[in-house]
Amino acid sequence: MKRINFITIWYLVVLPLPGIAQQDANFTQYIFNTIHVNPAYAGYKNNLYLQSTYRKQWTGVEGAPESFSFAADALLGNEKVGLSLMVNSDKIGAQSNLGIHGGYAYHILIDDYTNKKLSFGFNIGLRQTAMNGSAFDANEAGDEYIPAGNESTIMPDARLGILFSSQHFFTGVSASNILSGLSIGQKENDWHIGLKPHLYFLGGLIVKASNDLIIKPMVLLKDDFGGPTNLDINGFILLKEKIWIGAMYRTSVKLYDKPHLQKDLSKSSSTGALIELFPTSKLRIGYSFDYSLNKLKNLNNGTHEISLGLFLRDKSNNRTQYGCYF
Repeated sequence: MKRINFITIWYLVVLPLPGIAQQDANFTQYIFNTIHVNPAYAGYKNNLYLQSTYRKQWTGVEGAPESFSFAADALLGNEKVGLSLMVNSDKIGAQSNLGIHGGYAYHILIDDYTNKKLSFGFNIGLRQTAMNGSAFDANEAGDEYIPAGNESTIMPDARLGILFSSQHFFTGVSASNILSGLSIGQKENDWHIGLKPHLYFLGGLIVKASNDLIIKPMVLLKDDFGGPTNLDINGFILLKEKIWIGAMYRTSVKLYDKPHLQKDLSKSSSTGALIELFPTSKLRIGYSFDYSLNKLKNLNNGTHEISLGLFLRDKSNNRTQYGCYF
């Protein structure tokens, strides 16, 4: 069996999701721009901000996940409304996913002195999922479960989010793929790749240890109501407003009973290190490396992720407010 078949079967079967479903792409560096997981974040950096991220997962494994994301967001002049645009692509084995979303966020300043803010956001867009049947190596010709060519489906998509922040604390809840039951142009016999709703919980602290040192621990909990519930635990330090250094640990947790899951699934998924540099006040560069802790650890050479960010309207005095350090 070719490796691409192993990866596809692992993703669609070993991860026991009902039907054929692809989870949202995982980005380790979501912590540098939270708009990837919560649309209420649009405008939080008080700048016109552009960011792109490329992720190559499990290098050395044929058909392993490969993801790219581009995001732009800005705060309007009244400082209450944020707008965003996101384009995402994700590929794993024979399956690919492309999405484009436009977003709106409304920010309510609760306390100017402590920078307490409550934000509500949503984005809407389209998602195209596709399956390339020619990438499979069928054991029998004419297998009805393998599409003859490239089959695709376009679905409307929407995301919602709520976010609260202050000088020393932030937390938020968001949901993606909330229109996953709808599709455009789907026929009865189509090879249809469904999307599952995902729920995210984000939380963290911002501690000023000194004028040159900021400490930021944070967690991200993600559940798709089918597969294992994922938990990311992160810890970072910011040195002299110039460099973020951090580490992460990704595992699964049991919040409620999921009887369809395999009993022997590994809980620990990966660990890794992250770094983000600010060469200038308008440019940031990030890199992260993930190392697998599950059964894939001896089958790949790790996961690499690179990101670039650009502030086009410089308001660095606002960007360095504690409440904008996430």
